[in-house]
Amino acid sequence: MKISESELAGHPFFEDLDPELLKFFSASAAHANYPAEQMIYREGHEANQFLLIRQGKVAVELFSAGRGGLVIQTVGAGDILGWSWLFPPYRRRFDARALQDTAAFAWDGIFLRQEAEANHRLGYELLKRFSKIVVERLQATRLQLLDVYGKHA
Repeated sequence: MKISESELAGHPFFEDLDPELLKFFSASAAHANYPAEQMIYREGHEANQFLLIRQGKVAVELFSAGRGGLVIQTVGAGDILGWSWLFPPYRRRFDARALQDTAAFAWDGIFLRQEAEANHRLGYELLKRFSKIVVERLQATRLQLLDVYGKHA
């Protein structure tokens, strides 16, 4: 089923995006579904897609020896999941697990990297938008680490 431009246009990630690029994202998206408790990806695995969560919740986790998976962030409807596909070495930096049945729009990261090389306007928009997500994820990790180590100080 095709994903309409209007479905994407209202999302903050696509806010103020050139209509031509919005059309590109609409045409290149696919539907993805994950049942509750399914691992969406694991740290260290090849990163080749990103998701826009439509419904459900996903735990972004960091494995800690002796403690197991630490939830760094929980993402849900309207959030973007996965940025490692954009930055070498294109490996996942966290685990992601569906906490609930989750529906998403998915984009092929390999295809997007190739298109961004050919269309620098697209590449610039991707870097601008994903840099914000990286900073948010790093800030969430920092806060989680302060919480974990603050309890045991």
